[in-house]
Amino acid sequence: MQENRESRVKEKLPSEPRNLNAGTPLVAPSGLEQEFDLGYANRALVLLSVLAALIFYVDTMLTPALPKLVAEYGISIDHASLIVSLYTVFGVAVIPIFGKLGDIYGKKRVMMYILAIYLIAATATSLAPNFNLILVSRFVQGVGLGVFALAFSLAREQFPRNLVPRAQGVISAVQVAGGALGLVGGAVITNEFGWQGNYWIAIPVMTVLTGLIFLVVRESTERKPGVKLDYVGAAWLAASLTAIVLALSEGPTWGWTSTPILGLLMIGPVLLVSLPFYERRVSEPVLNLKLLSQRNMMASDLLIICYGLSLGIAFQTVVYALELPPPSGFGIGITSVGAYLLPLAFVVLPVALMVGRAIPKYGVKPFLYLGSAIAAVAFFLLSTYTNPGQIEAYLIVYAFGSGMLTVSIQSLLVLSIARSEMALGTSLNTAFRYVGQTLGAPVAGAILSTYVTGAMMLPTRAAFQYCLYVPVVAFIIVGLISTFAREVIDKPSSTEAH
Repeated sequence: MQENRESRVKEKLPSEPRNLNAGTPLVAPSGLEQEFDLGYANRALVLLSVLAALIFYVDTMLTPALPKLVAEYGISIDHASLIVSLYTVFGVAVIPIFGKLGDIYGKKRVMMYILAIYLIAATATSLAPNFNLILVSRFVQGVGLGVFALAFSLAREQFPRNLVPRAQGVISAVQVAGGALGLVGGAVITNEFGWQGNYWIAIPVMTVLTGLIFLVVRESTERKPGVKLDYVGAAWLAASLTAIVLALSEGPTWGWTSTPILGLLMIGPVLLVSLPFYERRVSEPVLNLKLLSQRNMMASDLLIICYGLSLGIAFQTVVYALELPPPSGFGIGITSVGAYLLPLAFVVLPVALMVGRAIPKYGVKPFLYLGSAIAAVAFFLLSTYTNPGQIEAYLIVYAFGSGMLTVSIQSLLVLSIARSEMALGTSLNTAFRYVGQTLGAPVAGAILSTYVTGAMMLPTRAAFQYCLYVPVVAFIIVGLISTFAREVIDKPSSTEAH
């Protein structure tokens, strides 16, 4: 009984955060007292973190298998790349919708539906008799991206304010590690058991994890009974995001001047810009302009777009630099490429955990500034590489900045949003990250295809440098945007830190 009492803490919290446009730090004034069961919270955090890591693992594990799929089904490389892009397209389109549904009906309830659909789609992918059915099931599997915002939101509700950054640090760190492990594990398993082997291993683990989450994780206390989803706005937003992300993903393949891409690039932005005129008349909009216009929400979204853009450019540039044959690259196989990226994940993990612990004492903004500065320096160093070892070393430097940024951006976001809008706010932020990341790949591709040499038209050394300069500029912009944000931590003497 003594242990149970010690695992519970009380905190006085308001039901809504302070005015996000005010000039004072966002702190929790005296108000509603809430009790937190830290023993349960830590158990739930472990399950939600492993879930986020596993979704990210499955997201990346098929990337090394694309050459196998090309050979097995007799398709083109461009056609095979749809496995990656369609997954992202559908995921980004439905992320905000699932977030809104979570705020209305309960985050755990919506997560369970997502995981059920995800497991069915993953099983169908592993058993698909032809490539077209693989594309369909992989497309539906994109629903898994909706899990991230719900996981972040559920974790936010289980911890007192001063421990929220630690929880976000754990999820962010494990999530990044899962993505990196997917590249290495996917390559090894594909070589040993075929690409289907990745699913045969992941599906049982995901099934057990889903059962544990159903049994252990409690439903959110923040719900909106009686509120109905804005179906028109949801479909409108999904259509606009689908058009934008599909155009950015397939532009290099279909041709940027092709009729389908030009049409998507026109339709997507027009739909997105026109949606607010409809949403103003809706009581519970999916694209909540009041939420998006809040100072820290706006800052978080701009920060995550820049971060995603840099990630998309970096991933494509580094992989090409390692894989392409000399003199353009180093001619390293995909399995070895994954091994070069793996140290990044193992550095991000402890850095994110340490930053999560330090934020309650020092605040969010110092780590936004420091993280963006380290990341900018890391990419500048990367632009000077002369051998694979330097690429690996400079990526480790980047991991320090990335670990700081992922936790501080997420903490800035979740500590600034009312709990009643938490899932929608985090889901929109997740969608913006993927939009930025999707934009990064064609930017890198355009630069690498512009500066080429030799009969094989391979990228020049200058092409890789120019690609790596873009994240340098992006992270400088991240630092500048951070000055616009309001601090969310009352540091360091608040009694709630004890």
